[in-house]
Amino acid sequence: MDWLALQARMPRDTDLPERTFRLSALEAVLEGRQYDALPHAFSRERSDSGDYVPLDERRPSVRTGLCRVVVEDSVSLLFSEGHWPTVRASSPQTAQAIVDLVRETHLNGTMLEAATRGSVGSVAVLFRAVEKRPFFEVMPTRFLTPRWNRNRPGSLLSVTERYKVTAADLNALGYEVDASDTQMWFQRRWDDRAETWFRPVAVGDLSAPVIDEERTVLHGLGFVPIVWMKNISGAGGFDPEASDGACTFASGIDTVIEADYLLSQAGRGLKYGSDPTLVLKDPNAALGPSSGPVRSGGAAGALMVPPEGDAKLLEINGNAAAAVLAHVQELRAIALEAMHGNRSHGDRLTSGQSGRAIELMCQGLLWLADRLRISYGECGLLSLLRMVCAASSRVAGGLLIGGTAYEALDSSGLALAWPSWFPASFADRQAQAATVATLVQSGVIDCGTGFEIIAPLYDLSSHRAVLDDCPACSGIEGPGASESAKGRRPKHA
Repeated sequence: MDWLALQARMPRDTDLPERTFRLSALEAVLEGRQYDALPHAFSRERSDSGDYVPLDERRPSVRTGLCRVVVEDSVSLLFSEGHWPTVRASSPQTAQAIVDLVRETHLNGTMLEAATRGSVGSVAVLFRAVEKRPFFEVMPTRFLTPRWNRNRPGSLLSVTERYKVTAADLNALGYEVDASDTQMWFQRRWDDRAETWFRPVAVGDLSAPVIDEERTVLHGLGFVPIVWMKNISGAGGFDPEASDGACTFASGIDTVIEADYLLSQAGRGLKYGSDPTLVLKDPNAALGPSSGPVRSGGAAGALMVPPEGDAKLLEINGNAAAAVLAHVQELRAIALEAMHGNRSHGDRLTSGQSGRAIELMCQGLLWLADRLRISYGECGLLSLLRMVCAASSRVAGGLLIGGTAYEALDSSGLALAWPSWFPASFADRQAQAATVATLVQSGVIDCGTGFEIIAPLYDLSSHRAVLDDCPACSGIEGPGASESAKGRRPKHA
């Protein structure tokens, strides 16, 4: 069974657009729920009526989860603790506000969740200012419909959320709706002026939605407080009005399904080999049911058969299991290659490797993470930070971040400085330090630039002290440097 056949067995709501079903199916793969629609367990060979159950109607008993593994590995190279980018800004106040924002809102966890959920094609991050404090919420996009500004490609005019809920759930949330309506439409919309909620209506009601004044919130920010992130943007051609990018793991789903079924069948074969079926050959079996069952089960007990009878075990060759495992290994390599996953094996490393050597081993995964840096870093995280800076000018009294009120934050010069993919070894650090020292002594770079190269290796935040201690570079760079000093080259020999 391939991915198209499996999708055909998944439940589909015809009242929702095709895009919603496609994203829901991909989310099921990401969460390991893609086989839940199949009615039979893999160990069940016969239905209640005694009919044979084909393999494609059984749920595999083994699930490799390679799609989730590739997503988590690539996302970890983006926003994990050791790979979080350093945010630079022209204004020292903005730089400090961003540091406080990341620490207070746990922004790295938000971006990890966004990149994971967005691997199906897209994700949205909602920004809210509650009592002047910023909050972020990751929203899957299967029920979201964006409306883009044609005069400013990539800019949102509004985002509408619409999906079905039960009347019982609405009543539990404080709504007063008719319980006889089993399903109802829930809808809300964000634009540059407000977060507008609509009263739920019954499915099939074609009347215009009515605004829920009690729950509607006027934010007055002047922009839609949502950052829409497309996964691997431009993979299928640039379209500023496209809602989704390419899925990270779509190219490997068919191969993963094949591997799941092969491993399940191999496990079933090993269990069968441990307790093979016993077949009794009895001439009296044709006399009727009084002679006893023809098949007595496994080989657990001693048997007494007449001289004319016979007993045999239906066994399988153990080499078949080894062949299946070898084939699964090939399928795993094919799937990881198609998804740009990590195909290296840690048990094959005989000694410590340098950071550069590990990069070469994981080159495919790094290429994938490098593309995701554009989608969730340059187009995602930076857009979110610029939105926070813009909101600090629109919220009365500014945004309260880390106990400090920040007003009119300057977003100019915002940039991301990404760390190395893997930690450098002592040999790597020694070689880099020697290279930087040679460049500084030859006057190619100054001490400030050299420090910016070395600082990420040792988690150093400021090069002010280094420049002050250097008579050739004192006052050239950094905050507080005089205009006459800036731009002077160091006077190293």
